[in-house]
Amino acid sequence: MKILYGVPGEGMGHATRSKEVIDFLIKKGFDVQIVSSHKAFTFLKNHFTERVHEIKGLHFGFKDGKVSKWETFNLNLKKGPKNFLFNFSEFLKTEKNFDPDLVISDFESFSWAFAKLHRLPLISIDNMQVMDRCKLEIKIPAAEKNNFLLARNIVRAKVPGAEKYLVTSFFDAKVLKKNTEIVPPIIRKAIQSAKTTVGKHILVYQSAGSAGQLKKVFLNFPDVHFIAYGTNKDELISNIHFKLFSEDGFVSDFASCAAVIANGGFSFLSEAVYLKKPVYSFPLNGQFEQYMNAAYIEKCGYGKNYSELTKNDLSVFLSGLETFRKNFSAYKQKGNEILFDRLATFLNECNKSK
Repeated sequence: MKILYGVPGEGMGHATRSKEVIDFLIKKGFDVQIVSSHKAFTFLKNHFTERVHEIKGLHFGFKDGKVSKWETFNLNLKKGPKNFLFNFSEFLKTEKNFDPDLVISDFESFSWAFAKLHRLPLISIDNMQVMDRCKLEIKIPAAEKNNFLLARNIVRAKVPGAEKYLVTSFFDAKVLKKNTEIVPPIIRKAIQSAKTTVGKHILVYQSAGSAGQLKKVFLNFPDVHFIAYGTNKDELISNIHFKLFSEDGFVSDFASCAAVIANGGFSFLSEAVYLKKPVYSFPLNGQFEQYMNAAYIEKCGYGKNYSELTKNDLSVFLSGLETFRKNFSAYKQKGNEILFDRLATFLNECNKSK
């Protein structure tokens, strides 16, 4: 069976998660070709070489270090016609040279359009669909209502009409729509094989923010050792060790930390839950998906959801670490077996019906 797999280019979470699924499919003997853009294209190209084909995806616009809806709209409006022509050319090449039997989309539009125009079976594998296809049992404050409605409408329009939705999530949610199933999040092999211990350091992972703000808070806790990634620094300042990213070093520090401090990105929080690390989460402003993830971290008892990183909130969080660790006792996940089992079952059914 030939499979076209679409991966969005903004952010690396989709790419690292999709890599695990693509590895599984190739080992099972499926012929997989991948379309992606930006950083994800480069990452996947390094792993799958000739299987990966570049398309032009959505760009996010930023203002004052934050995602801006207006800047995003303007940026994509300017690039739209040129990107459309590029993608149409790639569309024709894919149609001519590959002729897939089935399409998998990880919240990616090119692959969705290809599936619909060729009337191919379509599988959606991503975490975002939980906002539209499931009931969220968290309190959504007034300040997040518009962000929620916007995010849900985007999700609803992104990969409609799939034959199967496999929604990855570290929390349970009531399914509201047909052809939908909640499965545990996709975990990288490096995290699955890491030896977990409870050390004395706190791992800090920031996708946005400044080293100055971290120092302002962390220097108030001289007896706590912080290891911080994401600031593009290699520096030791008192009790704070800023490190440049390396996968081996990051996974080692992650698996051996006492707790983590991060924004609200799904991949990192999912891995923290898998490793059973208490989480201090302060989601990026204006990104409802991050707020949702952080809110569920607190609802599940795995940590705290705060609007920002402050001395007082961090003191409260550190005092509750033992309670958070106890709350992880009910969480169980055996790698990616459930997702792979559900996916293999659906693919076999499609293969038989050909």
